[in-house]
Amino acid sequence: MDKKECHEESSSSDEELWRRIPTSSVSEDQESSEEQVSGAVYSEMHQMISSIYAELHFMFKQDYKYDQFLGPEGNVDVELINKSANKYSLRFPTAGWYLWSATGLGFVVRDAVTVTIAFGSWSQHLALDLQHHEQWLAAGPLFAVTAEPEEAVAEIHLPHFISLQGEVDVSWFLVAHFKDEGMVLQRPSRVEPFYAVLDNPSFSLMGILLRIARGTRLSIPITSNTLLYFHPHPEDIKFHLYLVPSDALLTKMIDDEEERFCGVRLQTSPSMQPLTFGAHYIVSNSAHLEIIPTELKLSYRSPGEIQPFSKFNAGQMKEPIQLEITDKRHGTLVWKTVVKPVDIQLGAASAPRTFSG
Repeated sequence: MDKKECHEESSSSDEELWRRIPTSSVSEDQESSEEQVSGAVYSEMHQMISSIYAELHFMFKQDYKYDQFLGPEGNVDVELINKSANKYSLRFPTAGWYLWSATGLGFVVRDAVTVTIAFGSWSQHLALDLQHHEQWLAAGPLFAVTAEPEEAVAEIHLPHFISLQGEVDVSWFLVAHFKDEGMVLQRPSRVEPFYAVLDNPSFSLMGILLRIARGTRLSIPITSNTLLYFHPHPEDIKFHLYLVPSDALLTKMIDDEEERFCGVRLQTSPSMQPLTFGAHYIVSNSAHLEIIPTELKLSYRSPGEIQPFSKFNAGQMKEPIQLEITDKRHGTLVWKTVVKPVDIQLGAASAPRTFSG
């Protein structure tokens, strides 16, 4: 299947998901009747939204579409208005739910509204001294959002990568707003798998933060991505493997950095299960190739910071290579894939002709 066919299939799948959402308006004129008559429909819409978030998460695509939101009447184009600041603008034309599948950011709007979105860095705003009394964990991307008119937005859905299982308590979730007076914390209206919701939001630089009492020893399960890149060379193919939280912005930044050095990302599956934040994982391969380093710690570094990775060289790669990641503490297999020579040939066909050093 060529690339064009793959894109068309992806678009068709997105449209199929959207058709499952009940068609209900959330305009201000209908709010009172909605409470009395359409409460069940509105509840059903939220259940379907949560289901679609889960499906899109596991449809781990390589071709993130940063130029489009998915919406009730089709795709809505996103305009990049400031490349250096990663700032985007768009207009939602009608009431409904809109999702930026490339980032996981979503909106439910009552009416037409113009939105601007930029990306921020936790390390630039979350002071380290805040960890003196409590443990803080950045749990998703940081967005600078504005809306005009602001009251047209009924909900904002902020993505997170915390897995809601085990000992995780939704009361730990907070929305952090970074304003002129400093960080302001707000409890979300509700927490769903993959995102948290703010009703009738006020906008700022904002994102999901997890707050855990100091001294609490817990294993925080998170959803993660394994990113595998190869650097084509006629004599010695080089691989880079990253193990990172499921943060779409983080993935994009790694993509951009690897692309600068002619790296090509291979399509791989997500981890078999939620992984543990702060745990150590062992990378191995069937060809007994030297991997440096063999151990990766699953941690969160803001996009723009140097991200740790394992690397290995595979020569001219005549045979398939099986890669595995295991939990160092328990020895359990958490991820594996097989890279075939044909995968490299197909990827190299679309890669830049200049080889990385």
